[in-house]
Amino acid sequence: MDNSSAVPRADLTRFQTLSGRPPPREARLRALVPAVTPAAGEPVRMRDGRTLWLRAIRPDDVDALRRGFADLTPEEVRMRFLHPLTDLPAHMARQFCEIDPDHAVAIVLLEGAETLEPTIRAVARAYVDPATLAAEFALIVQHAYAGQGLGTLLMRRLIESVRRLDAVEIWGDVFNDNGAMLRLCEHLGFEHHLAPHDPGITRVSLKLA
Repeated sequence: MDNSSAVPRADLTRFQTLSGRPPPREARLRALVPAVTPAAGEPVRMRDGRTLWLRAIRPDDVDALRRGFADLTPEEVRMRFLHPLTDLPAHMARQFCEIDPDHAVAIVLLEGAETLEPTIRAVARAYVDPATLAAEFALIVQHAYAGQGLGTLLMRRLIESVRRLDAVEIWGDVFNDNGAMLRLCEHLGFEHHLAPHDPGITRVSLKLA
């Protein structure tokens, strides 16, 4: 399942050197995740037999993202956004879908990717601060798809992707009562620290250099 990138970063650098302009946006997006088929993505067969599709987020995923948000429980929203949110407005969803591939990555798992109304069931995203090269991440897997190893898959892919963006560290803030996320991070080698701004939050971090 761990395929190499469709467009290595070295190739993108050569393109910019020879042409004098940045590589196409589509090429930069493809460089962030392993090679996938352009339409649906990379099939991910879950332990229960269902299949989701893994690929980078796209600007036209707004409706799929909003459909997925509508299926989240209030607790899942709190765990992901760290505060209550009853709706995902179109303008906010659009911001989540239109990322800057030079500094950010977002990987999604879709159900019904080959249909007219796909739904995003899981998202892993990170933003790399160009000043510190530290990547802040966020992850959510819908409860109906938990316990399938999807969180581990997405986090591993996210770590690979931010490495390609030259990140030296990846970190995130997790509620202390989010045991599943804390265990996942511990499994992947993250260190745990008390968040300086909130005793109810644990800051997890992993050195990449």
